[in-house]
Amino acid sequence: MLKSLDPVLSPDLLWVLAAMGHGDDLALVDGNHPAEKIARATTSGKLIVLPGLPMARAARAILSVLPLDTFVPDPVRRMLVVDDPSAMPIIQQEVQAEIDRAEGKPTPAHGIERFPFYDAASKAFAVVQVGDPRPYGCFLFRKGVIAGERP
Repeated sequence: MLKSLDPVLSPDLLWVLAAMGHGDDLALVDGNHPAEKIARATTSGKLIVLPGLPMARAARAILSVLPLDTFVPDPVRRMLVVDDPSAMPIIQQEVQAEIDRAEGKPTPAHGIERFPFYDAASKAFAVVQVGDPRPYGCFLFRKGVIAGERP
Protein backbone atom coordinates (compact mmCIF):
# COMPACT_ATOMS: atom_id res chain seq x y z
CA MET A 1 0.00 0.00 0.00
CA LEU A 2 1.08 3.54 -0.70
CA LYS A 3 -0.10 6.74 0.92
CA SER A 4 -2.58 8.92 -0.96
CA LEU A 5 -3.09 6.39 -3.76
CA ASP A 6 -6.40 4.74 -4.42
CA PRO A 7 -6.05 1.06 -3.38
CA VAL A 8 -7.71 0.00 -6.65
CA LEU A 9 -4.49 1.07 -8.43
CA SER A 10 -2.58 -2.21 -8.52
CA PRO A 11 1.17 -2.29 -9.19
CA ASP A 12 0.60 -3.43 -12.78
CA LEU A 13 -1.99 -0.73 -13.38
CA LEU A 14 0.28 1.95 -11.90
CA TRP A 15 3.09 0.79 -14.20
CA VAL A 16 0.82 1.06 -17.25
CA LEU A 17 -0.43 4.53 -16.29
CA ALA A 18 3.12 5.79 -15.62
CA ALA A 19 4.58 4.22 -18.76
CA MET A 20 1.97 5.74 -21.07
CA GLY A 21 3.05 8.85 -22.92
CA HIS A 22 1.16 11.96 -23.93
CA GLY A 23 -1.43 10.98 -26.53
CA ASP A 24 -1.50 7.28 -25.61
CA ASP A 25 -4.91 5.74 -25.04
CA LEU A 26 -5.98 3.45 -22.22
CA ALA A 27 -8.92 1.14 -22.97
CA LEU A 28 -11.15 0.65 -19.93
CA VAL A 29 -13.63 -2.10 -20.73
CA ASP A 30 -16.40 -4.16 -19.19
CA GLY A 31 -16.47 -7.89 -18.51
CA ASN A 32 -18.10 -8.64 -21.89
CA HIS A 33 -15.33 -7.08 -23.98
CA PRO A 34 -12.93 -9.36 -25.92
CA ALA A 35 -10.13 -7.90 -23.81
CA GLU A 36 -7.63 -10.78 -24.00
CA LYS A 37 -7.56 -10.64 -27.80
CA ILE A 38 -7.54 -6.84 -28.03
CA ALA A 39 -4.86 -6.47 -25.33
CA ARG A 40 -2.40 -8.64 -27.24
CA ALA A 41 -2.48 -6.08 -30.09
CA THR A 42 -1.86 -3.04 -27.87
CA THR A 43 1.46 -1.21 -27.54
CA SER A 44 2.29 -2.87 -24.22
CA GLY A 45 0.47 -6.13 -24.89
CA LYS A 46 -0.87 -5.85 -21.33
CA LEU A 47 -4.27 -6.76 -19.98
CA ILE A 48 -4.88 -5.53 -16.45
CA VAL A 49 -7.87 -7.23 -14.80
CA LEU A 50 -9.75 -5.58 -11.93
CA PRO A 51 -12.33 -8.22 -10.96
CA GLY A 52 -15.36 -7.43 -8.89
CA LEU A 53 -15.34 -3.67 -9.37
CA PRO A 54 -18.10 -1.47 -10.76
CA MET A 55 -16.92 0.41 -13.84
CA ALA A 56 -17.33 3.85 -12.26
CA ARG A 57 -15.14 2.83 -9.30
CA ALA A 58 -12.33 1.77 -11.63
CA ALA A 59 -12.69 4.98 -13.63
CA ARG A 60 -12.49 7.07 -10.44
CA ALA A 61 -9.25 5.37 -9.40
CA ILE A 62 -7.66 5.74 -12.84
CA LEU A 63 -8.70 9.36 -13.24
CA SER A 64 -7.28 10.17 -9.79
CA VAL A 65 -3.80 9.91 -11.34
CA LEU A 66 -4.26 10.04 -15.13
CA PRO A 67 -4.39 13.50 -16.71
CA LEU A 68 -6.68 13.67 -19.73
CA ASP A 69 -5.38 15.21 -22.95
CA THR A 70 -6.46 18.84 -23.28
CA PHE A 71 -5.03 19.20 -26.79
CA VAL A 72 -7.70 17.06 -28.49
CA PRO A 73 -11.47 17.56 -28.72
CA ASP A 74 -12.20 13.97 -27.64
CA PRO A 75 -9.92 12.85 -24.78
CA VAL A 76 -12.58 10.36 -23.69
CA ARG A 77 -14.45 8.09 -26.06
CA ARG A 78 -17.21 5.55 -25.36
CA MET A 79 -18.70 2.67 -27.31
CA LEU A 80 -22.03 3.58 -28.89
CA VAL A 81 -25.03 1.33 -28.36
CA VAL A 82 -25.64 -0.79 -31.46
CA ASP A 83 -28.84 0.31 -33.25
CA ASP A 84 -29.35 3.20 -30.79
CA PRO A 85 -26.37 5.57 -30.95
CA SER A 86 -28.22 8.29 -29.02
CA ALA A 87 -28.63 6.02 -25.97
CA MET A 88 -26.36 6.44 -22.96
CA PRO A 89 -26.68 3.40 -20.68
CA ILE A 90 -26.49 3.80 -16.91
CA ILE A 91 -22.93 2.39 -16.84
CA GLN A 92 -21.84 5.18 -19.20
CA GLN A 93 -23.72 7.81 -17.20
CA GLU A 94 -21.92 6.68 -14.04
CA VAL A 95 -18.51 6.87 -15.69
CA GLN A 96 -19.37 10.22 -17.26
CA ALA A 97 -20.08 11.57 -13.77
CA GLU A 98 -16.60 10.37 -12.65
CA ILE A 99 -14.97 12.00 -15.68
CA ASP A 100 -16.71 15.32 -15.01
CA ARG A 101 -15.80 15.13 -11.30
CA ALA A 102 -12.14 14.40 -12.05
CA GLU A 103 -11.91 17.20 -14.61
CA GLY A 104 -13.92 19.67 -12.55
CA LYS A 105 -16.09 20.47 -15.58
CA PRO A 106 -18.26 18.69 -18.13
CA THR A 107 -16.00 16.63 -20.40
CA PRO A 108 -18.36 14.63 -22.62
CA ALA A 109 -17.26 11.23 -23.87
CA HIS A 110 -17.51 11.09 -27.66
CA GLY A 111 -19.17 8.05 -29.18
CA ILE A 112 -17.51 5.42 -31.38
CA GLU A 113 -19.36 2.54 -33.05
CA ARG A 114 -18.62 -0.97 -31.81
CA PHE A 115 -16.14 -2.27 -34.40
CA PRO A 116 -14.25 1.01 -34.81
CA PHE A 117 -14.02 1.02 -30.98
CA TYR A 118 -12.41 -2.45 -31.05
CA ASP A 119 -9.94 -1.20 -33.66
CA ALA A 120 -9.11 1.91 -31.62
CA ALA A 121 -8.74 -0.19 -28.44
CA SER A 122 -6.26 -2.48 -30.18
CA LYS A 123 -4.12 0.61 -30.87
CA ALA A 124 -4.22 1.69 -27.22
CA PHE A 125 -1.27 1.38 -24.86
CA ALA A 126 -3.04 -1.24 -22.71
CA VAL A 127 -6.44 -2.63 -21.76
CA VAL A 128 -7.96 -2.57 -18.28
CA GLN A 129 -10.87 -4.95 -17.89
CA VAL A 130 -13.28 -4.50 -15.01
CA GLY A 131 -15.55 -7.31 -13.84
CA ASP A 132 -18.66 -5.16 -14.36
CA PRO A 133 -21.02 -7.32 -16.48
CA ARG A 134 -23.17 -4.48 -17.80
CA PRO A 135 -22.80 -3.98 -21.57
CA TYR A 136 -21.39 -0.84 -23.20
CA GLY A 137 -18.99 -0.11 -20.36
CA CYS A 138 -16.18 0.51 -22.84
CA PHE A 139 -14.09 3.67 -22.84
CA LEU A 140 -10.85 5.10 -24.17
CA PHE A 141 -8.97 7.65 -22.07
CA ARG A 142 -6.24 9.65 -23.85
CA LYS A 143 -3.37 10.62 -21.58
CA GLY A 144 -2.43 14.27 -21.35
CA VAL A 145 0.47 16.07 -19.76
CA ILE A 146 1.19 17.59 -16.39
CA ALA A 147 3.00 20.85 -16.97
CA GLY A 148 5.48 21.74 -14.33
CA GLU A 149 8.71 23.54 -13.76
CA ARG A 150 12.07 21.91 -13.88
CA PRO A 151 13.44 21.20 -10.39
